[in-house]
Parts: sequence; structure tokens; C-alpha cells
Amino acid sequence: MSTLAGLDTPALVLDRSIVERNTRVMRERMSALGVNLRPHLKTAKSARVAELAVEPTRRAITVSTLREAEYFFDHGFRDLLYAVGITPQKLPHVQALRRRGADLKIVTDSGGLARQLAHAAAGGDGFDVLIEVDTGGARAGVRPEGAELLALAAELESAAGVNLVGVMTHAGHSYHCRSVEEVCRVGREERDGVVLAASRLREAGFACPVVSAGSTPTAVHADDLTGITEMRPGVYVFYDLDQLALGSCGRGDIALSVLASVIGHNRNEGHLLIDAGALALSKDLSATEFRPQVGYGEVCEAQTLATLDGLFVQRVHQEHGIIPVADEGWFDRLSVGAKVRVLPNHACMTAAAYPAYQVVEGTTVVEVWDRTNGW
Repeated sequence: MSTLAGLDTPALVLDRSIVERNTRVMRERMSALGVNLRPHLKTAKSARVAELAVEPTRRAITVSTLREAEYFFDHGFRDLLYAVGITPQKLPHVQALRRRGADLKIVTDSGGLARQLAHAAAGGDGFDVLIEVDTGGARAGVRPEGAELLALAAELESAAGVNLVGVMTHAGHSYHCRSVEEVCRVGREERDGVVLAASRLREAGFACPVVSAGSTPTAVHADDLTGITEMRPGVYVFYDLDQLALGSCGRGDIALSVLASVIGHNRNEGHLLIDAGALALSKDLSATEFRPQVGYGEVCEAQTLATLDGLFVQRVHQEHGIIPVADEGWFDRLSVGAKVRVLPNHACMTAAAYPAYQVVEGTTVVEVWDRTNGW
């Protein structure tokens, strides 16, 4: 074991007690609402976090890359949803995992893919497929009320080796809501849209056992998930400044931070420099949509995570973070070599730069948890 003071910087710091609390609260919340939880592990990409997040008797997860699917399957997670539109070139990898015993489901909104799925399945390895539905996010998916939904279902159903197992959606536009009331409205639209799609499929004679939805904001604020079988929130395991601004969490729920060192003082320009720049923090500015004065992350005291009087990372270069200071006293309080911690705007993006988490209890590093990166 070591302390934060002994870590090289930049380092990705994860508070174990907060992760444990965040994951327990979400499991209990989904259970109370009567739906299964299929946490999206694209945020954590870590088997140790997954063990905390899953329902112990179900162990179902969502992934965003096939490398994640491989990694989690190798760590004992069999029930996997690859929640990114599939392409023909990736089908052999899907089949290889299924042959190894993975219950790996794929997603599409493309009718033209049915023929290629059937061709790939001709060798005996079939596919379980969910139709992606657009419930307002306007990123991908067919409209729940449109003719395209039933046409796509018919194409998939008629393709040999293809098993249509349900519908899925993601209310990504909840990340831009300006109030909890607006998040709740988007959540109702997410629920109603995907349930409508499932109802239309069943009325047309298609089986639709899985009705999958979820984002962290809509999962946190939902009060009625009737008709949905599973929810797929992800960033709730860590939370971040964006989720804080949205009202999904409190500051004490943010489990992830970047430990950085002060590497210079520019008294002429009135700023501190730290060794956490664009690669260590990411260039995600999501929280600034609501709170412009967070820049690329809020700067906190290294030991306690107490905010440092409004200090934030205003600009980033590849390895440099720029922190403006109005009070020159900060040059004495944060001398070169001093450590700070930065709360990230978007935990998923920030964590992607690191191979592992420095897991702390208080200020003591008690473990190192691995993660998988890439595609």
C-alpha cells in the first residue's frame, strides 16, 4: 500500500467506498422499480467495477466494443449486450465469442444487414439481435411508430440463423436537459417509445422478450418503468461534473479524479501549470454547457477533495493543464511539486487515457484495478 503523495502523476484515482455505494444504490433502485439492471461497462471497462455493479444472480452487462466483450467474458461475464450497431466485418468476432459460450447479443437498425447476418450464420453460428429504436436522441435507431420497425423485424425474422430477441433504446439527449423535470419528461418519452415499439412488434406476431432502455439521468430519476425489462445506465458507477450539473448526483458521489502535480508558475500570465493536460483529462467540455466555470475540470485539494476556491483547468495542451489564479497567493500555496486532484467533466472520456485505477480508501492506495482499452 502507498499514499496519494507517493504516486507518479498524472494518475487515475478511484474511491472504493463511493463506487460501492453508487453501485449498491442503483441495484436497489432498479429492483424497487421492478426491472433488471444491465450496467453499461463502457465507463469503467473494469472487471472489478463490474463485480460491484451487476445483479449477483444475473451478471448481465452492456459493452461498447468487442474488445470489452472479450475482456469481460474472460473474467466470467457471459450475458453480454454489444450496444453499438453491428457491421458485417465484426460478425466473425461475435461468432467466435458465441462459440466459446458467450451469450452475446448484437444491435442493428439496418434492414440491409439481415442478408449478411444470414450468410454469416450459414456455417451454423447464429445471432441474437435487438432492434435499435430512436426515442428522441436522434443518434441512431428506427422510430417506434414508423413502418421501418416492422419491415426490419420481418427481414430479421426471415433470415436463417437470426433470432430477434427485442428492442433497445438510449435517451442520450437526457444529457442536455436543463432541469430534473426535463430529465423526467425525457425518461417518460424513452420508456413510452421503446414500449410502443415492443407492443407493435408483438401485435404483428414477433416475439419481443427484451425491452431495453436507459441512461444514467433517466435511470436515476425514473419513477415508473412499466413495460421495460432492463435498464442500462453506465456513468453512475463513477459520476462526474456533467452528472452533477444535471442533478443526477451530489458532489460526494463523484468517485473518480485525476491526481496531478503543479509543474510551473506563470506569474506574468497569472496561471499555474499542472501535468494533466488534454490526454490526462480529455477535451470533453460537457459540464460547461451548464457551468462554464469548470473548464476541463474542477481543481481540488489532493488529500480531501475539497474545492480550491473556484480553481479550474481553463485550457489544456497535450501534457499541460492551465489553471488561472486571480490571487497570487496561490503560487505560494501550490508550489511546484504540490499535488492537486481534478474532477472530470466526463468520467468515461477521462478514464479512457489510463491502463488502471489507483483505488483509494481515504488517502491510502489499497489496490490497483485494471481496465481494458481500445477496440
